[in-house]
Amino acid sequence: MRIGVDLGGTKTEIIALSDKGEEMYRKRNSTPRGDYQNICKNIAFLVNEAETSIGEQGSVGIGIPGAISPKSGLAKNANTTELNGHPLQADLENLLNRPVILGNDANCFALSEAVDGAAKGADVVFGIILGTGVGGGIVVNGKVLVGANAIAGEWGHTPLPWANQNERPGPDCYCGKKGCIETFLSGPGLSKSHNAVGAIGPTAMEIASLAASGDEAARRTLASFERRLAKSLTSIINIIDPDIIVCGGGLSNLSGIYENVPKLWQEYAFSDEIETSFVKAKHGDSSGVRGAAWLWPT
Repeated sequence: MRIGVDLGGTKTEIIALSDKGEEMYRKRNSTPRGDYQNICKNIAFLVNEAETSIGEQGSVGIGIPGAISPKSGLAKNANTTELNGHPLQADLENLLNRPVILGNDANCFALSEAVDGAAKGADVVFGIILGTGVGGGIVVNGKVLVGANAIAGEWGHTPLPWANQNERPGPDCYCGKKGCIETFLSGPGLSKSHNAVGAIGPTAMEIASLAASGDEAARRTLASFERRLAKSLTSIINIIDPDIIVCGGGLSNLSGIYENVPKLWQEYAFSDEIETSFVKAKHGDSSGVRGAAWLWPT
């Protein structure tokens, strides 16, 4: 049995899968924000509760909104900031009295889709999450590419490529830089770009609905978003040349991107033809927790 935990900023979800990937148990509850120790205890409680309910102990993989520093062993880059600077893996292993594997949540998403999702059977998979933030993960031959610094796939905190004059230097990013891809392609970034003053306005899906009803301003906003997404993904294609790009997160529901973005990225690609597929995730918002369960090798 495999247990996966998806630690998010607002909810923590747990799933138990059989070795064949069949769901045996699932539950989610609120993440106790503001208290690192309670966040850890909540995870341990969910694992113990699941195993008691099933009557079996399993391997435990945990997806986190950040990474574990290879140098210090401490959590870093987590937007659930209570985790940063703490020995999260060691603390969870002490609470659960067993080894655990921690992985970045975007890596877990990509792994889930590579194992038994929309990218099943592909050799090189790039999984992207377009939501409150922008994340990414790389899976090669069924294994997550973590990288020497545990930041492989973090395309959201690279500059928007081929930026035009109106896109420079770009909006402020919480990482301290300007013009990161995340500031353009996240849900809040899309919403702000729809407003000349940069304020939060309609949500992404509201903008899409406006565009479908003939609102010209909304159409221009979506067209700009699709071109920025195409440029950003082309820079990934030029570097790792994936077989498939799988999209998750709230903005993955913008159905037009799967037809329009591949039409645009040829303009920026260093190739006469791009064969990379661009598809929506099969498992939706369950991909993260499923991927956490698959962190343990088969």
